[in-house]
Amino acid sequence: MNPLRPAILAAANSARLKKAVTSTPATAAVVRRFVAGETRAELAPVVRELLASGRSVSVDFLGEYTEDRSVADAAVAEYVSLIDLLAELDREVPVAAGGPTTSPPVRARPAGSGAESAGSDVGAPGSGARSSAAGARGSESACSDVSAKRSATGERADPGARRGDAVPRVEVSLKLSALGQALAADGPAIAAENLHKLCAKAVESRVWVTVDAEDHTTTEDTLAAVRLARSEFPWLAVAMQSYLRTAERDCRDAASTGTRIRLCKGAYQEPETVAYRRRGEVDASYQRCLEVLMTGGWYPMVASHDPAMVEAALRLAAENHRGPGSFEFQMLYGIRDAEQRRLTAEGHALRVYIPYGTQWYGYLMRRLAERPANLGFFLRALAARG
Repeated sequence: MNPLRPAILAAANSARLKKAVTSTPATAAVVRRFVAGETRAELAPVVRELLASGRSVSVDFLGEYTEDRSVADAAVAEYVSLIDLLAELDREVPVAAGGPTTSPPVRARPAGSGAESAGSDVGAPGSGARSSAAGARGSESACSDVSAKRSATGERADPGARRGDAVPRVEVSLKLSALGQALAADGPAIAAENLHKLCAKAVESRVWVTVDAEDHTTTEDTLAAVRLARSEFPWLAVAMQSYLRTAERDCRDAASTGTRIRLCKGAYQEPETVAYRRRGEVDASYQRCLEVLMTGGWYPMVASHDPAMVEAALRLAAENHRGPGSFEFQMLYGIRDAEQRRLTAEGHALRVYIPYGTQWYGYLMRRLAERPANLGFFLRALAARG
């Protein structure tokens, strides 16, 4: 791992440094490498180009840890407009020839696993995993009334990813803390309600949704909200971070109910009591989680730039007879573009995570902390404009 990672991640929480970095003109060159712009108008050509290249996209409107209800409401409104934009671009840009076009095969769940409905046709209307109450905290009961009235009919919605259909090329990624999870009054319930609104909008537009991972203090609330939402939207995905000591257990639990999972290493500064610190430990955890998903998960999403993890995914996919279209790679906008193109050219599904918006400081700091090369690029940009 980058030896400067702890210091850089600590800087992500410094208001003084944030002001200095965001007000420096030279920073713009670095931001443009990792962030697609501050507005949907700046985002659109980036999405259009990536779709034309045969890649899929997952777009994140930057923002997190919102403590103002009006800001959370504004984020929801922006996501509604973003979903409309992505649906429009998906219609406009022809599907590139040669890429995976069919949805992932549904893998049968073991008898008695508690996921009977997930074993037949995950993602189709009227099907999906039952919401699990196991291990839920008070946040789940706080949110339960949000979904109870909707699940009473037994209807479940699908954005189009039923067997035989194409996997949606466009997706939004969102953080529940940006939707109100951290609000003092009923934050988890507000975030759950906002998540439902956006999933309902996504269904209309045939756009997928993934709930991002954040720091460990949000993990249980986030998983509880996703479990509840999946009773109506079984295609909803959640990100898991392999540096957390609970990652393998959480992956196994979620995969057993047919949950679509994005597996990443993790990008926050966490105490050693809850997270692995050594690179070897994080990598070993990632590979254990990856094996869980490849052997029993529905449509694993391998989010890593690490060549060793990419090779491990290809090996495990072959061992478990997973062909193109039954899993996908995910990489960040601005990182390893040549590798993205190589994997796409070889017929693998690859989705690019694209952030946009004005709240880019925390995201930039996490990218700089991940790899010394990113930090070097930043420092060279500053020196060239100094």
